[in-house]
Amino acid sequence: MYEGKNVELESTITCPNCNHKKTEMMPTNACVFFYECENCKTRLRPLEGDCCVYCSYGTVKCPPIQVGSDCCK
Repeated sequence: MYEGKNVELESTITCPNCNHKKTEMMPTNACVFFYECENCKTRLRPLEGDCCVYCSYGTVKCPPIQVGSDCCK
């Protein structure tokens, strides 16, 4: 539960450089602005307009976005 709502906490990040996929647990108390691909070592940052790497490269948006609030603001 997050702010009284059910949210998914697992998201699979796909590296846009090498297409490597890894399922990660998203934090509920912090944004993830940088993520290093374990395969090619590319350092991912959110795309313009997104608040975190999960919103840009994950299969599931971050918890604040899932519940309809602003992420990390």
